[in-house]
Amino acid sequence: MFTIEAIKAAHAKVKTGADYPAYVREIIAIGIMGYETSVGDGNTTYFGMGSFQIQSGPKYGSISVADKSNRTKFLKHLKVHQRGATDFPTFCAESGKSGIEKWVADLSAMTCTYFDKAGTALVVESIPGL
Repeated sequence: MFTIEAIKAAHAKVKTGADYPAYVREIIAIGIMGYETSVGDGNTTYFGMGSFQIQSGPKYGSISVADKSNRTKFLKHLKVHQRGATDFPTFCAESGKSGIEKWVADLSAMTCTYFDKAGTALVVESIPGL
């Protein structure tokens, strides 16, 4: 089973969105099959084999999530982040302003889905660089 300490060690290597593919490879190697991250406080639930799951706990102070989502605005910020131009806290703040409440990464399907407050999937993308 994986631990929060192992996840934190992998995450510590991530400085920008450009580092994300290497992070995904590393967390797959320790047994993570997927995860769900809340934009509101950064809490992430990681999922493994046999219903094993573990939570990170909040990673930062509260971020407000807009009631109305703006897919176009979010996609702009996502692309900027993936190019390495923003750090994780900035990406989370911009996601909240765009109405993104959470994202779910399925590491078997190699997809990341971004949801608004209504539970609508606004963007489903292949995890880049893998």
